[in-house]
Amino acid sequence: MAKKSKEITRCTWCGEDPLYVNYHDQVWGRPVSDDLELFEKLCLDGQQAGLSWITILRKQETYRDAYYQFDPEKIVRYVPRKKEKLLQDPGIIRNKLKVDSIVKNARGFLDMRDEGIRFSEFLWDFVDGQPIQNRVQSMKDIAVNTPASDAMSKALKKRGFTFVGSTICYAFMQAVGMVNDHFESCYCWDECYQLGKNFSLD
Repeated sequence: MAKKSKEITRCTWCGEDPLYVNYHDQVWGRPVSDDLELFEKLCLDGQQAGLSWITILRKQETYRDAYYQFDPEKIVRYVPRKKEKLLQDPGIIRNKLKVDSIVKNARGFLDMRDEGIRFSEFLWDFVDGQPIQNRVQSMKDIAVNTPASDAMSKALKKRGFTFVGSTICYAFMQAVGMVNDHFESCYCWDECYQLGKNFSLD
């Protein structure tokens, strides 16, 4: 009789939705160094405000189409007519402040670039360039904000970014691997630990 394969243990928050499970298994917690990928994720986390992440995840491809694959140079050229068109698009969150926020964030991104500041270095500096390796046992062990996310939020707001409160910043930090908040029992914890251990922005 064939031996039954060992059941995979995951963080409980991803449930059984295939899209969410794939996001958990392939994306969440893996260190990201690409400037534009970080920009996209920060903008999408801002869209999550007041909603669940799975709602935004289901709309991610539509967001990419609506915002030219999150190209900041194209986004900052949006005219009022384009913004009005976005507010009619059911594939994104039709909230004027949230639509405006991505344009403002694109301007902040480009202003930093013009100053010679690499977006990834700016963000990763809040964790001293290396992922924080937590040993989470359950949902009650996971923070909603930290001094690092507080500092990131304050610095981003100072540069004109919006929808970047400390809780949003911490969710962003978890997602892009600045913090390893996979449950220690989750099969992804060790992979993210190893990726973090070998991570470098260079």
